[in-house]
Amino acid sequence: MRVIGTAGHVDHGKSTLVAALTGTHPDRLKEERDREMTIDLGFAWLQIPNGETIGIIDVPGHRDFIENMLAGVGGIDAALFVVAADEGVMPQTREHLAILDILQIPGGVIALTKIDLIEDPEWLELVESDLRTAVQGTVLEGAPLIRVSARTRVGLAELVDVLAANLAQTPERPDLGRPRLPVDRVFSMPGFGTVVTGTLSDGKFQVGEEVEVLPSGLKGRIRGLQTHNQKEETALPGSRTAINISGIDASAIRRGEVVAHPGKYIPTRRLDVQFRLLPDASGPLKHSSEVKLFIGATEVLGRVRTLGLEEIKPGGTGWLQLELREPVIALRGDRYILRRPSPGETLGGGLVVNPHPDERHKRFDDEVLRQLNAYLEGSPDEILLQVSEALGPASVRDVIQKSRLEEKSADAALQELIGRGFILLIKEEMAGAEKERLIISLSRWKAAVDLIDAELRAYHVAYPLRKGMPREELKSRMKLAGRVFNAILELAKHEGLLVENGVFIRLPEHEIRLSARQQEQVDRLMARFRQDPFSPPTVKECQAEVGEEVFNALIETNRLMQVSPDVVYLRDDYDRLIAEVRKHFEQNATLTVAEFRDKFHTSRRYALAFLEHADATGLTVREGDLRRLRKSPLG
Repeated sequence: MRVIGTAGHVDHGKSTLVAALTGTHPDRLKEERDREMTIDLGFAWLQIPNGETIGIIDVPGHRDFIENMLAGVGGIDAALFVVAADEGVMPQTREHLAILDILQIPGGVIALTKIDLIEDPEWLELVESDLRTAVQGTVLEGAPLIRVSARTRVGLAELVDVLAANLAQTPERPDLGRPRLPVDRVFSMPGFGTVVTGTLSDGKFQVGEEVEVLPSGLKGRIRGLQTHNQKEETALPGSRTAINISGIDASAIRRGEVVAHPGKYIPTRRLDVQFRLLPDASGPLKHSSEVKLFIGATEVLGRVRTLGLEEIKPGGTGWLQLELREPVIALRGDRYILRRPSPGETLGGGLVVNPHPDERHKRFDDEVLRQLNAYLEGSPDEILLQVSEALGPASVRDVIQKSRLEEKSADAALQELIGRGFILLIKEEMAGAEKERLIISLSRWKAAVDLIDAELRAYHVAYPLRKGMPREELKSRMKLAGRVFNAILELAKHEGLLVENGVFIRLPEHEIRLSARQQEQVDRLMARFRQDPFSPPTVKECQAEVGEEVFNALIETNRLMQVSPDVVYLRDDYDRLIAEVRKHFEQNATLTVAEFRDKFHTSRRYALAFLEHADATGLTVREGDLRRLRKSPLG
């Protein structure tokens, strides 16, 4: 599930190009159509050659609406950077380019639009040259440049192909098991109620799940999901998602809030950040300056505290502590933008390194600066989580050693991650061996559970008459070491995700069910058993009557008891034979094959097969041609 976003100067044809590509005009407000200008975020969907549907966010280009643009551009996988051939690089072209660069958008494609208005080839060459100069040193340096016309449709097919190729090189959004959806639109639909939209990251949402809207803390339940304009039961990371939420009125949710699973995120009003001031900023960023923070779809006022410097000069970098008027949801590694509120100006941005600092830092404290530089490598909990993600199921000792963290801080971080549900204990070891306990990150656990579910579900479809998948076969398919596999299986059983029956593993809902035709065949076979219970149909005759799969199902469900490769009994008849043999030994010391044959009016073949089975199971012991009751039965 991928999302691209447009960027570029006002009136350079972004919305018109999107409409030509998708057949859907992204301007959804009457005022936007009247003014022929995108004011708020617009959305459309495009199917690329491999059949995948991608979302397109059309963002405003006009300076007056730049803050709406920032609400949509943070969650995109690639940029469609639009420059009109008749005007070339303009002020918002450079501002949007700077924003894409600060947010480190993974890549993109440059569309040189309105080429139908240009008759001079040299002019197009000049505009392209200017564009290449403008993108040097940014995330779009080296990006493909396609000449297009939305009116004549020249270049549109090539543009779609190049966009698809660009997205194919962009990694999928990771599933970290902690979904969050920054809300960029909220509305109410008759018959459905509250709907919020945004680009989902860090995990999946499923219909029926409870969710929390942060920072307000309101709780509701997912009534329905749409991703890329299609109804879904599950929304995946990176997808453009609409959530129909029950239990919360639309008027209670604001743009910029975050939808998440309850208890997974903690709002904050203070952030430690790395910051870069744009080279063409109107002046330095000074301590205590008022700024607007844009992170996700959130916009909030705050003040900056410069750390280690009195001010940051244009083109310079430094550390800031942001003190915010309202709480936000942020994680280490999130990217953000700062703007000056008045007069409006994009200042720059950077990386969140600590979303939950304990206190206001001393501005010129070397230890504070050392800690901030260390946070670039990651806070202890983030480092541990990243190591756990990389290792998969592993011992506490291995995770801490690989993290290279000091043991005390690692232990504290691990307990916090376990408490917040980001890391799971999958096996408790004996006392005194805490560091040997196995742990797994939530996302790796979900992946393991998804794999188990998929393997068992496929097995049940392929073999509906089998009790379940053999344990060793599932272990082989999961490619896990014995200890790890056993631990994961135990946790999955504890969570009620699977059932273990002897050597077989099945999903809780799986049952062996016979079709009407199969049931008729079984009924005929059972009648044959009842006609002569101690000289029943052979294994081959049973398989010929009902088929091998149904026969095996009768064995697995304990309706038949096989005592040799050829001989099988109804379970009730088998239990009766066992009881009669025991009763025989109450009055007799020995039992011969002939005596068994005569007692049960059967043939030597059946008598011999049963008594050899009795020997093997420890009921009897053979002495020459005689059998005696074993005093201490085996098993």
